[in-house]
Amino acid sequence: MIFVQRIIVIIRSFLFSHRNREFLIFLFFLMLSGIFWLLMTLNETYEKEVTIPVHITDIPADIMLNSDEADTVRVTIRDRGIILLAYLYGESLRHVEASFKNYDQGNGTGIISATELTKIVKQYTAASSKIVSIKPEKLKIYYNTGTCKKVPIRWKGRVIPEHLYFLSSVTYSPDSVMVYASEERLDSIHMVYTETLNYVDFRDTLAVDCHLRRMEGVKTVPSQVRVTFFTDVLTEERIDGIPIKCVNLPEGKLLRTFPAKASVKFVTGVNIYRTLSPDDFTVIADYKEIVSGRSEKCNLYLQQVPSGVTRATLVDKQVDYLIEEEAE
Repeated sequence: MIFVQRIIVIIRSFLFSHRNREFLIFLFFLMLSGIFWLLMTLNETYEKEVTIPVHITDIPADIMLNSDEADTVRVTIRDRGIILLAYLYGESLRHVEASFKNYDQGNGTGIISATELTKIVKQYTAASSKIVSIKPEKLKIYYNTGTCKKVPIRWKGRVIPEHLYFLSSVTYSPDSVMVYASEERLDSIHMVYTETLNYVDFRDTLAVDCHLRRMEGVKTVPSQVRVTFFTDVLTEERIDGIPIKCVNLPEGKLLRTFPAKASVKFVTGVNIYRTLSPDDFTVIADYKEIVSGRSEKCNLYLQQVPSGVTRATLVDKQVDYLIEEEAE
């Protein structure tokens, strides 16, 4: 108790000493002048741009908006500073509402002109406020009555793994989305792309949650997907024992090649290589080309390679051959 009383005495002597009393009086008048300056400043007229969401209301139950239910306009307002502060930090212009039925043009679109936007915003502002400009000049509303179709997703952008690695596969979750638009617009949409992705110099599996690229007058459900990029180590390999098939071979004829089977060199990932077999490749010889030519050797062609295999080439592109009649 004695300790507390001593503290009080020290504080009292500090505050009410002659020198400190003058300093406190100075602070008081400084604060008072600051308040007067602030009031005079806030009473001046200024122009300020305010961002205002416009919510579309009164949407019929059988109508689906293809555009967002809330769009944004940038409004430049002229008024006293204190009023503008209320717009910026108060609740009066948190959003404005526009009734769907007032702007429906009956053809899958609706337009709210700058004049109409000005009238809507004016309902939420003080009588002294003047709207100097509004951007954009109009808001467009797109809608339909449920016309839609399912469309696959593809990624877009720059996704490059580290040196000696490559993208072995890409998966999407979900792998397709429902697209809502007018029938004419739907006919032109065959694929939906993600927003532009930019990932480089990675070696492990990369999973990205991203939004789909927005298209005017089109709504996608869902609007966000997960894209997973799987990487693998590049390796140069060779597979032997691939059967050689003869195309355009007449009935009763038999083509024998020497060697009887082909070999292919290629570049792929280590994990993919472990799953490959000779039957995954197709090597052909063309009978018509053989009989029409004069070469003692026949050409081989690599007709088909499995997914994930690149730079595939035949080890021997020409082989010896013999055409025989099939035994009856």
